[in-house]
Amino acid sequence: MSRKVKVIGAGSIGNHLSNAARRMGWSVVLSDADAAALERTRTQIYPSRYGAWDESITLCQAKDAPVGGFDMICIGTPPDVHIPLALAAVREKPALVLVEKPLCPPDCAGMQELAEEAARLGVKVCVGYDHVVAKSVAHIESLITSQAVGEVVTLDVEFREHWGGIFKAHPWLSGPWETYLGYWKRGGGSGGEHSHAANLWQHFARVAGKAPVSTVSALVEFKKEREAEYDEIFSLHVRCTDGFYGRIIQDVVTQPTRKWARIQGTRGAIEWHANQGAKGDVVLVLGTDGTVQESSFPKTRPDDFIREMEHLDAVISGTVSDSQIGLDKGMATMRLVAAGYESGRSGDCVKLV
Repeated sequence: MSRKVKVIGAGSIGNHLSNAARRMGWSVVLSDADAAALERTRTQIYPSRYGAWDESITLCQAKDAPVGGFDMICIGTPPDVHIPLALAAVREKPALVLVEKPLCPPDCAGMQELAEEAARLGVKVCVGYDHVVAKSVAHIESLITSQAVGEVVTLDVEFREHWGGIFKAHPWLSGPWETYLGYWKRGGGSGGEHSHAANLWQHFARVAGKAPVSTVSALVEFKKEREAEYDEIFSLHVRCTDGFYGRIIQDVVTQPTRKWARIQGTRGAIEWHANQGAKGDVVLVLGTDGTVQESSFPKTRPDDFIREMEHLDAVISGTVSDSQIGLDKGMATMRLVAAGYESGRSGDCVKLV
C-alpha cells in the first residue's frame, strides 16, 4: 500500500528515513526549519549516500510544510525539540508518529503528555530504536524463548563507539559543541546518543520474561569541551524487581567500535555482534561444551531503516499490535537513562519502582 510520509528534520536521520520511505514506494515530504539543511540534503547528503537525488521528494521549509493528510510523520530533529514536534504531529492525526531516539532529554519533560494525547486521539507512536526490529534480534528472540541456552541468568549490552563516525557523516559540524550531541541535558552525550544499549537491554529482558528495572547504580564520566558538556562514558548496573540483573555500557570514546550483547544462560550463552563487515550482524550460540554456532545477517546501513519502515507499516496496518519500538518502550528507556544520570551525578543507587 502506498503511504504519504512527512519527515521533519533534514539531517542524517531525516535522509535515511526519507530514502527508506521512497524504497517502500511511498511519497515523501521532507521539511526543515533551515533552508541550508534542505539544500545540503539535495546536493550533498542524499546523492552521496544513495547515488542520486530523488526528485520525487518534496522539500520545504518547516513554515511551509503541509499539515494533515499523512499516514506517517517522522521526527528526525535534535531530541530537545522532539516532544513539542511530536505533540503537534499527533494533533495532525496521522496513523503513526515516529520519533527518533532518544525520545527526549533526560528531564523527560512532556513525555507523559505525549502519551496521553496520542491515546486520546488514537494515534500510534513509536521511537526509533531500530536495532530491536533487526533480523538478528528477531533470531535472538527465538533462541531465548526456545531456551536454546537454558534459563537466562544475566545480561550485558554495550554500545561503545567513538563519535568520530558521527561527525564524519556530518562534515559540516566541526565538533560536539556545534550540535546537541555535545550537551547531555539536550539528549546528547553517550547516555542519549547510544541509548540503543539501554533499550536493547530492556528488550531482551522482556523477551526473557524478566520484570522491569527497579534500581540503577551508575558511573557517568562528564567532560567539558568549549561550550559543550557531555558524558563520555555512561555505565549502568541494573537490577529488576524479580532480582534479575545486568550491565549496560555506552560511550563515545571506543575505537574500533564495539556494539555487543551477551545473554548468559544456564546451558550456554548467546552473543550479538553488530555491523561485522560483510557479515552484517552476527549471532553466536556458545555451548558449555565449547561448541559455537554462528548465524550472519548481512545488511547495509540503509537496510536498517528499510527494516524499520517495514515494521512501522505493519504497525499501521495492525499486523503488529504491540510494537517492540512502541512509545511505552521508548518511555521506559528514557526513564532508565534519566535514572542513570541521577545516579551518576549523586553517586547513589536510584530506585525506579
